Amino acid sequence: MANPNLKENKLKRAIAVPFRGLIKALSKTQYVKMQYKYITHNRLNLKNPKRYTEKLQYLRLFVYPKWKEVSVCASRDGVRNYVKDKGFADNLIPIYGVFDKFEDIDFDKLPNQFVMKCTHACAFNYLCRDKSKINYNELKKKFKRWLKINYGKKTVELHYSPIKPRIIIEKFLFENNALPIEYKIHVFNGVAKNMYVVTSRGIDIRYNNYYIDWTPFDGSQFNGWKKTDYELKKPSNWGEMVRIAEELASPFPFVRVDLYNIDGKIYFSEMTFTPAKGTLILDDPNCDYEMGEWLDISKYLNAK
Repeated sequence: MANPNLKENKLKRAIAVPFRGLIKALSKTQYVKMQYKYITHNRLNLKNPKRYTEKLQYLRLFVYPKWKEVSVCASRDGVRNYVKDKGFADNLIPIYGVFDKFEDIDFDKLPNQFVMKCTHACAFNYLCRDKSKINYNELKKKFKRWLKINYGKKTVELHYSPIKPRIIIEKFLFENNALPIEYKIHVFNGVAKNMYVVTSRGIDIRYNNYYIDWTPFDGSQFNGWKKTDYELKKPSNWGEMVRIAEELASPFPFVRVDLYNIDGKIYFSEMTFTPAKGTLILDDPNCDYEMGEWLDISKYLNAK
């Protein structure tokens, strides 16, 4: 989705793009500084970060790449054992298997609808609504290409790099014959503070931002995305969703925990440590500072 708040200089972009790989190789810190400035139009302060987005960059560069458990929880397969160990096995989405390569998958044994994901990356997904319509050659090419990508190196989110690239196949979840609502809960130093709710995925996607008590937090709307023109209803078991998110996030300074809630049944989706690589353009820049106050990374500031 194009970001209407990203004021791009197309000439500058054309000049810079051929050199991105070289800059990454020479200095990942310099690359992230340039990326952050280019997208947010703010100078990145890594010595004394104040903004939420600045602190995410610090964690992205100097903390999370060294943290084994972060890589485990960022993976689609490894996180399942973590969730089980935390006592939430019943909240996992059922799976049909984890496969090292596409050729290992016996599609005849799969149901008509399922979801395929790469374990080592974000957005490397395929939603199968009707197995009879699969173009297997094209799907094979796509997953073979994805499995070869070092996602951590590509995005400079190096906590992804240790994850073994595999394919996980999950049950396709529906809610009222549509993709389910996603609840993306942001947990700061073990305390859930805010979240956004994603509705109408695949149709007319909308993002509603709230404080954790479900009061609107519209200023934290980001990247030009729009909210619904109607109020969303808080789930009756919202307190349990928050508890699950906080338990899963407890070891980490920051992580976003994504959940579904279908007919009162809570499902765990994923954990994201550097949402949008931390390069978010908030509708109200003051919210970047407000969220920054929630995130204490003082004990990590000498990590580099």
